[in-house]
Amino acid sequence: MKRNDDLLRELLFEFEADTGGLLHFRKFLSMPQEKIEINYHVSLLSDAGLVTQVSETGFRLTNMGHDYIEAIRSDTVWQKTKDGAAQVGGMTLGMMRDLAFAYLKQEAKEKLGISLE
Repeated sequence: MKRNDDLLRELLFEFEADTGGLLHFRKFLSMPQEKIEINYHVSLLSDAGLVTQVSETGFRLTNMGHDYIEAIRSDTVWQKTKDGAAQVGGMTLGMMRDLAFAYLKQEAKEKLGISLE
């Protein structure tokens, strides 16, 4: 199965939107994607340290997951990140995270006039 970066982003936003701080797999079952694809992508998020499993079916965002969401919240930053990955023929999830952080820092520099490096 291929990794779907847009689905990963959508799942992260679902985790963030859960007011209880703990999201269970059953909530994902109402999403239009196939159950196997959802399970696989939640596992990828866990492998990357963006979510952590806290019960048999429950997961929560990690601090790094929250940071990554902040970096990719902007559709502009997200599109630049995906375009950058495509230009080099693909990237690891960690590289995409780093690229998104770099674009967010660039955006902050342009708007605030300071460098965050």
